[in-house]
Amino acid sequence: MPTKFVINGKAVESSAPPHIPLLWVIREEVKLTGTKYGCGTGLCGACMVHIEGKRAFSCQTQMSEVAGKTVTTIEGLSPDSSHPVQKAWLAERVPQCGYCQSGQIMSAVDLLAHNPNPDRAQIIEHMSTNICRCGSYPRIVRAIERAAREA
Repeated sequence: MPTKFVINGKAVESSAPPHIPLLWVIREEVKLTGTKYGCGTGLCGACMVHIEGKRAFSCQTQMSEVAGKTVTTIEGLSPDSSHPVQKAWLAERVPQCGYCQSGQIMSAVDLLAHNPNPDRAQIIEHMSTNICRCGSYPRIVRAIERAAREA
């Protein structure tokens, strides 16, 4: 039986088996490649999306878990990268290789949605689910602080 859900405001129907990770449907079936495969075990955060407004590891979320729900990927934040977190990311020159950035941004957006004025310790704690192999952590923190100030 197909799984019906909404992704970035668009109704989607997937015939993927219920146990298949959402990540593969997003990338291979829906063709949204901003959500990345990193570790496949929910340890790096490269695959972070929002489900019903809360962040989730799409590599660990089975299709059966998204039936009837709303999913937002990095592509769904804004059509032109005008989301305050995306603008702060660019202003602080966060990306180096860029691979983890969509997951980092999705986690940062989740943080600010639930805590619009986090202190540095809260930012570091919340973002600990995301790994940046380039070590851009100081710039990530500064970008989140900027987004909180400017949002």
